[in-house]
Amino acid sequence: MHLSKPMILSAGILLLLFASSLALFPYLPETLAAHWNVHGVADGYMPKAWALFLLPVIALGTTLLLAFLPRLDPLRGNIEEFRDTYEWFVAGILLFFLYLHLLTLAWNLGFRFSMMQVLSPAFAALLYGIGVLMGQAKRNWFIGIRTPWTLSSDRVWDETHRRGALLFKACGFLALVGVLLPDLAIAFLLVPVLAVSVYLVIYSYREYRKDADASARRLTG
Repeated sequence: MHLSKPMILSAGILLLLFASSLALFPYLPETLAAHWNVHGVADGYMPKAWALFLLPVIALGTTLLLAFLPRLDPLRGNIEEFRDTYEWFVAGILLFFLYLHLLTLAWNLGFRFSMMQVLSPAFAALLYGIGVLMGQAKRNWFIGIRTPWTLSSDRVWDETHRRGALLFKACGFLALVGVLLPDLAIAFLLVPVLAVSVYLVIYSYREYRKDADASARRLTG
């Protein structure tokens, strides 16, 4: 089996996730902060073993799931057209997990910072990466903006994802506001993403209706 560069990177990130937990296990208290509220204040705690290995296990499961799902897709031939971008995106998700894990370890080692402030650049990069992936994605059942209308038409899929790519990249830049205004970080993350998601569903329907109306005019003309 050929291992691409993003697959090798993903494997290395997974190793770092588990290795960092094992290496720091003896130096951490028995109960660790594992959840922070929207103001970046720790408000949830877990036993050390759970806190140290839950995220690495989730990252491993996510990797396996994202590697396996395209094999089930009836349109998996389309996925091959943007597989390289997809594999880099998976590596990007794992980098996000690693960054979050290292922040958690640092906090529990005694370092203090605004969690939402330091997470904002990571969320920004993740949203920008989603935009890049959307710009390359071809019609399939698992990756992208999957509405009944995008899945029914290559043109509607391409138009919706072209617009979605630009909008999600813009969401990435908006998420950076959280670096300057950490108390508003969650708003600048969630509100644009929710608004863009709703807009793209409506946009895909409108594009589909354009095709349906054009077909009807040709039949009646």
